[in-house]
Amino acid sequence: MSVWTLYRHRNADGSSKDWAVRSNSDGSITTRWGKTDSRLPSSNTRTGIRQHDIERQKQAKGYVFVGKVEIDTDGNIRLPRSAPIADPVTVSIEMPPVAVDKLYWHVDCRAGHATLLDMGIALRRWLGDLEAWSQAQGFAASNWSGWQRLINASLGEEAFDLSGQIHREHGVLPWLWMMALKHAAFPGVLVGIASETGRDVSSDLKAETEVLALFDTDIEAIRPLAESLGLLKPRLDLALAMADQTDHWF
Repeated sequence: MSVWTLYRHRNADGSSKDWAVRSNSDGSITTRWGKTDSRLPSSNTRTGIRQHDIERQKQAKGYVFVGKVEIDTDGNIRLPRSAPIADPVTVSIEMPPVAVDKLYWHVDCRAGHATLLDMGIALRRWLGDLEAWSQAQGFAASNWSGWQRLINASLGEEAFDLSGQIHREHGVLPWLWMMALKHAAFPGVLVGIASETGRDVSSDLKAETEVLALFDTDIEAIRPLAESLGLLKPRLDLALAMADQTDHWF
């Protein structure tokens, strides 16, 4: 058996598929793939590409790092030290925390025309909220190219598959926009966001302190904006709520 790097892509219907890669002694790259299981039946070997580069390509398409595994010549997967994978759907390897440098995003849209219209309306509404907040804070406009690419795609009538990156210099707004789209969970629209290490970024804003730190911000600094995007529940103003109550003490 040899050691491979295993990645997983989760589909909108709850299923998933795996992809594994290794570098060979002659400089070639071998990959294996298939639905998530204890065996990856399909394989391919090619030259002229580095393992690091092909892994990044997969991450940009929504594949998330699972861990280092051993795979035999028939494609059977085992964890290191020959421990069998008991549950291939949930297996994960604990990795030491690595500072987030950039984010990779991927949108796989197979929705119908009606959903595309709804998504396009939501994208433009969220963008308006982001621009208003940015202007109020006195921030410069972000030069991120993803704004127009996604909006243009949502105006069409066909399925699309887009991916890209969000760098520190783009600011926090593109990430919040993608988070809002992920959180909205439009049917037939699969949104993946991953860190440099391949860690899947959830739609739970409170759980993503690493990403907030990437953009030098925190929950409280962006709370009003996050609430307008539906990423946080509005806080209840108890003083205001009590002021609306009739005093029945006697």
